[in-house]
Amino acid sequence: MNQEKEKRQKYDKEFKLEILRLVSEQKRPIAQVARDFGIGENTIYKWKKAFEEDPVNAFPGTGHLKPEDEQFRQLKRDLERVTEERDILKKALAIFSKTPR
Repeated sequence: MNQEKEKRQKYDKEFKLEILRLVSEQKRPIAQVARDFGIGENTIYKWKKAFEEDPVNAFPGTGHLKPEDEQFRQLKRDLERVTEERDILKKALAIFSKTPR
């Protein structure tokens, strides 16, 4: 069975904000806006919810993380580095603690 994987459409921040402006300021129904732009209604509802919860960081875009996600990424890198340093020190300790024969 050979199925082609459908690519997800990506929308930039400005486009999402424009769609939400049509819905909120111009009072256009989400169903109508979704049909006009070929977007799923659920997608617009998700954008609306994300914007209402955190307008500043609602649509970070590719490569741009929310501050808490960036902090998590940095902490994970730090942990990996410290773990590697610890492993190196363990090996060095094992080598230098051997008694000469």
